[in-house]
Amino acid sequence: MDTETFLLETEDHMQKASEFVSQEMSTIRTGKASPALVENISVRVEAYGSSMPMKQIALITTPEPRLLTVQPHDPSIMADVERAIKESKLGITPASDGRLIRLPIPELSEERRKDLVKLIRDMAEQGRVRVRSARKDGMDQLKTALKSSGVTEDTFHDMEKEVQSLTDKYVKSIDDHLTAKEEDVMTV
Repeated sequence: MDTETFLLETEDHMQKASEFVSQEMSTIRTGKASPALVENISVRVEAYGSSMPMKQIALITTPEPRLLTVQPHDPSIMADVERAIKESKLGITPASDGRLIRLPIPELSEERRKDLVKLIRDMAEQGRVRVRSARKDGMDQLKTALKSSGVTEDTFHDMEKEVQSLTDKYVKSIDDHLTAKEEDVMTV
């Protein structure tokens, strides 16, 4: 067993879990305008005979703290872009003037903020579970290698410490994202 490759694979799985959580949290509406709200909406825009993500076909900007603007690169797909925004679960009604779509971001109520914090905490826990799953898979590979004489006892214990260190690093990363996002949501 190549220990360096093993550690890189394990870290890659943990990193992907952490990045996924970070990306998912960026789509949570905090009451402030952020291009991430519409860049990665799950409803893709049907344009030019294919399904495309919003950020590939439109310029998304935040000219004001509570306003997003979406300007399609091609005005002929304006209706498709507007339809995709309406079908998404953003809860924002787009206003179009034919060249530009304006998305006013409404204030969040205290109750809605608390609901969002619960959602964010669930996302973080799912991320931690994924990191721990990557740790378990890595430890299972190590145990198999130990039984088949692929690694020595000393190497096994060293690798075990490395895997735990990686786990701690990525769980902390997820916790840091959680703390920052909670603060962002609860700030009025």
